[in-house]
Amino acid sequence: MRCTALRWPVDLPTSIGGQRLGIIARRAKYLLLPLQTGGLIIHLGMSGHLAVVRAGTRPGKHDHIDLELDDGNVVRFTDPRRFGSFHWQPYPLERHRLLANLGPEPLSAAFDGDYLARRARKRRLPIKTLLMDAKEVVGVGNIYANEALFAAGIRPRVAAGRLSRQRLRALADAVKATLASAIQSGGTTLRDFVATDGRPGYFVHELAVYGRDGEPCRRCDTPLKGVRLGGRATVYCPSCQT
Repeated sequence: MRCTALRWPVDLPTSIGGQRLGIIARRAKYLLLPLQTGGLIIHLGMSGHLAVVRAGTRPGKHDHIDLELDDGNVVRFTDPRRFGSFHWQPYPLERHRLLANLGPEPLSAAFDGDYLARRARKRRLPIKTLLMDAKEVVGVGNIYANEALFAAGIRPRVAAGRLSRQRLRALADAVKATLASAIQSGGTTLRDFVATDGRPGYFVHELAVYGRDGEPCRRCDTPLKGVRLGGRATVYCPSCQT
């Protein structure tokens, strides 16, 4: 194993050498590589990716970690911005500080309108802020929060606790539909993202509001309005969303 510092120092025990890799999984934005006595928790950051290369392949400037396999290949982590991270955690992996307080997966049965209603009850924070809090639900980033709120007809700055259970059920359904559509389209490429097959994400061509501040709404032609909410670009239709 070869490694250099990333977002946090990389401190992997030498005891992982020779351990068999199990079925790779995911929790939120973290890849989980289970070994025999624990697992690797990997975050790709904004620009990181993993690739399998032949052992002995000379590392490039932005190659930081090599995991050597017994078949003559190497799993190599490349990250130009060094925002990614590698962590070791003995079982159970869920005890790691990065995983311990995460909310449910948005495409799971645990996330629905009733769950949102429980989490939103009596809370004054904007509904978009709640949606983007990984402690409430994981995986709803800024782009998809904008799009889901538009689909549900809800303004981003409405206090979460003011929304009815019916509207929150519509929002949960919109989150699931938005993410499913984005997955089908290969994600959203805004800069340097490419999928595992080298293709960009095409969901950017389906965006109804994000990145379209001042342009006409595709439903009603009203100019879309852009604001900053929690430091993030937020766009909505003042006519379609209430």
